[in-house]
Amino acid sequence: MKRYDILIVDDEQRYATMLANRLTLRGLTCQVRYDGRTAIDIVETDFFAWVILDLRLPDCYGVEVLTQIKAISPETKVIILTGHGTEQDRKQCLALGAHAFVNKPLDIGRMIAIMGQDKA
Repeated sequence: MKRYDILIVDDEQRYATMLANRLTLRGLTCQVRYDGRTAIDIVETDFFAWVILDLRLPDCYGVEVLTQIKAISPETKVIILTGHGTEQDRKQCLALGAHAFVNKPLDIGRMIAIMGQDKA
């Protein structure tokens, strides 16, 4: 089992890659997936301390992915990152175990602060 700091799950490929690059520059190891199913698959084989998860994915809603990730790896902390989330989404995600619910656009400093990293 490989261990990584962060799994980024977002169907906006350029955005996900940019975020991974910015976090890598801060000394964090990242993997990127562009849909929910492949994200769940990699969480079953590798360990991630954090998952940054978009709510709107092409194959399933992020709430489903959150639920499955927490079932597979309860110690993994999940940050929901969305451009379209509602207050109801926020409440539901936090109730299901999300660590934070953040709206896009993302401030990288805020993301690092949420993760408690001092590598910024």
